[in-house]
Amino acid sequence: MPVALGAHVGQQNMTMDEMRALWRRLDEAGMDWISAWDHLYEAPPAGGTVPHFEAIATLGAMAVETTRARLGCLVFYVGYRNPGLLAKAAVTLDHLSGGRFELGLGAGWHEWEAAAYGYDFPGVGTRLDMLDEAVELISSMLTVPADGSIHRTTFHGAHFRAEDASCLPPPVGAKLPLWIGGVGEKRTLRTAARYADGWNAAYISAAELGRLNGVLDRWCETEGRDPAAVERSVNLIFAMASDEASAAAAAARFEEQWGPMVPRVRNGALTGTPAQAAEQIQAYIDAGAGMVNVALRAPFDSDALDAYLTEVVPALRTA
Repeated sequence: MPVALGAHVGQQNMTMDEMRALWRRLDEAGMDWISAWDHLYEAPPAGGTVPHFEAIATLGAMAVETTRARLGCLVFYVGYRNPGLLAKAAVTLDHLSGGRFELGLGAGWHEWEAAAYGYDFPGVGTRLDMLDEAVELISSMLTVPADGSIHRTTFHGAHFRAEDASCLPPPVGAKLPLWIGGVGEKRTLRTAARYADGWNAAYISAAELGRLNGVLDRWCETEGRDPAAVERSVNLIFAMASDEASAAAAAARFEEQWGPMVPRVRNGALTGTPAQAAEQIQAYIDAGAGMVNVALRAPFDSDALDAYLTEVVPALRTA
């Protein structure tokens, strides 16, 4: 099956008109997927100094500006919104997009924005407990009975609850796909195996993706699911150059944007010329990625994006 190719667009350091034009450009170029992220501050963190838009409102605009790409958020932090409210938002976005929306959930990492906006940001164990509860509750609320009856959800957890709640209208299709994002082997990947239609990893090497794919396969077997039922995707930082002459400038831009976080994400950056970038993506495909997304953080090199869309994407689609 051909690999899906997408773009993960950070809604920061651009005007809304610039973002709308970018989404249309990506959609018209044939991208299979376009997503936003769920942050209140910029990423990587810079103390709230970069203009940044909220995710759900942004996705509403994305839904009506595009016509063909699957849309999503990779991923919503479950600590920012009540899960029932998030389920309702997801269904609304699904209808706005004509059934193209897919919901991503995760345990979060941006503690600086959480503190700034007054959200509790407990330890990772508690956040993973919250993720498990939210996924179970949302999965129930998005259930579409085959007989057309109204499905209701009652859930009593340590962090979230629902009482005989319906979610009407239901999603456009028979099922609204659910994604889990993160690379935790013991809990996150097991949650993905239990509930998810897709799993997303960000900024890791092809070798690490291959290893984690094996872990997810084993969790699927433990949970009694076919591993092939869970789509695998990876996000790569877009640090590609349009040609050899501009490669050094692209590398310097990457170093400047990410600063002290460069060692953590370097292995998950798409770099070099279009031909080199195509080889890098092929390594992820060989490691089991069914979808590869380039993560765009403004400012980025528009010529390099043109080269990606007109040279790299066609080469990968015909490989």
